[in-house]
Amino acid sequence: MEIERKLLRLLHGHSTRTRLPEIHAHLLRHYLHGSNLLLAHFISICGSLRYSDYASRVFSHIQNPNVLVFNSIIKCYSLYTYAPLLKSCSSISDSRFGECVHGEVVRTGLHRLGSIRIGVVELYASSGRMGDAQKVFDEMPERNIVVWNLMIRGFCDSGDVERGLGLFRKMGERSVVSWNSMISSLSKCGRGREALELFCEMVDQGFDPDEATVVTVLPISASLGVLDTGKWIHSTAEAKGLVKDFITVGNALVDFYCKSGDVEAATAIFKKMQRRNVVSWNTMISGSAVNGNGEFGIDLYDSMIEEGEVAPNEATFLGVLACCSYTGQVEKGEELFRLMMERFMLEPSTEHYGVMVDLMSRSGRIKEAFEFLKSMPVKANASMWGSLLSACRSHGDVKLAEVAAMELVRIEPENSGNYVLLSNLYAEEGRWEDVEKVRAVMKKRSLKNLQAKAVFAMYHPKKYSSKS
Repeated sequence: MEIERKLLRLLHGHSTRTRLPEIHAHLLRHYLHGSNLLLAHFISICGSLRYSDYASRVFSHIQNPNVLVFNSIIKCYSLYTYAPLLKSCSSISDSRFGECVHGEVVRTGLHRLGSIRIGVVELYASSGRMGDAQKVFDEMPERNIVVWNLMIRGFCDSGDVERGLGLFRKMGERSVVSWNSMISSLSKCGRGREALELFCEMVDQGFDPDEATVVTVLPISASLGVLDTGKWIHSTAEAKGLVKDFITVGNALVDFYCKSGDVEAATAIFKKMQRRNVVSWNTMISGSAVNGNGEFGIDLYDSMIEEGEVAPNEATFLGVLACCSYTGQVEKGEELFRLMMERFMLEPSTEHYGVMVDLMSRSGRIKEAFEFLKSMPVKANASMWGSLLSACRSHGDVKLAEVAAMELVRIEPENSGNYVLLSNLYAEEGRWEDVEKVRAVMKKRSLKNLQAKAVFAMYHPKKYSSKS
């Protein structure tokens, strides 16, 4: 009896994982290989340590296994069924089926196992059921970094970032994943400065940024204009080989420098990238357009097609059409728009049609832009009519400008700025009766915030342009 108690203590000790063969040898040496109680415990421990093959071999040599032993071997294999099953439910966000699995886990007594509990927390956290996740989390006697990360991400993804941040601060031990998750969550909810401060805290505590950190923090640095931080991340990523190993890091750096207005640095990184995907090309092409280097963006597109390694997608054409718009290359834009549909079999979106309207309008082909607006298969939005209106005023086409302004009022009846634009048009033509009508409509709709501007426009029409 004493040796049995000793072996049971060994089985449930801290060093069991490394001493299983030794404990098994003790069982055989003391002729305890017929003790179903000890064997049941031994098999259960094998299962909890994921040594199912070892458990199976031991079970196969038991001459007269009882119910305890059979339950242990069943639980051992059930563990390998339920843990991945819970993971699958989390991946497909099927909380109803997952709840059934959880119920079965409780019924079989496996809910006390750490790996199962983590699976249940992930199940509820991934489906936004944070109350249920919290209950399981609170019942866990020991919580590792994985389960803390799951809870933090769950609260943040469900919109309770403060609760997630509170849990993060309570963590005794953190991993890079913990920091990345919290930094990303703060950034997503518009708290970029706090996210950047947390990143600095992460570095101060000796954590090295990984690929996910770089991809998360670079856009924050660009949006806040904190270029020194972005450049430090760049040098760190280069030193650690992240730029060479991950396309996503190269893409993030190209995007960062484009948004920072340093197209030269972005181009240098782009050219050094050993592998490029469609995002790499799109980022560089769009970045060229935004920075007023449309010709270079068009050349990049041509190089992309010539190389033939990466096929363009909808975003590629959105970028290169913008390049055409900024450089006034209408024919090139029309050719690309046609190729997009005929050669690459891509369906233009509202944004693509909007860029085409802008391209024609900027180039002074306002009648063509108007006909394009009327014939396109998507519904024209305020941005498109705004582009046309601006071009009409620049080229003195008052009649078409009035049509565009009327459309803006129709699409956005609560936008008082549209009424001011229309009022200005009438004032410039000396149509004071129509100005009064617009003011009456504004008053009826309680659009008082810009009525003063409309009155001012009546007497000073030249001081208000389409940018007002």
